[in-house]
Amino acid sequence: QVQLVESGGGLVQVGGSLRLSCAASGSIFNIYGMNWYRQAPGKQRELVATITSGGSTTYADSVKGRFTISRGNAKNTVYLQMNVLKPEDTAVYYCNINIGGLWYWGQGTQVTVSS
Repeated sequence: QVQLVESGGGLVQVGGSLRLSCAASGSIFNIYGMNWYRQAPGKQRELVATITSGGSTTYADSVKGRFTISRGNAKNTVYLQMNVLKPEDTAVYYCNINIGGLWYWGQGTQVTVSS
């Protein structure tokens, strides 16, 4: 059994920062890619950031220069540092991790940016 537990969401003012965490537990081996997605009300889920097992990162154009994805030293944790937050960043954020060739999802954490 694999579990992904997210934390770090909340309410923040425009221009503020938040750091999301996602920790995988259970039968963890061969962790490959790690992603962060988000879904705003009435919109499709969109890919925000990706980090490969080799450490390469990619970002959606809308968050480039403001968000940073990283992996923890234990390699079973992924972070999303979000700076200069905007109202359009308001969404439920989900981590998505490939473990042993299967993709798993976190439960989601709400991020609300108030103007």
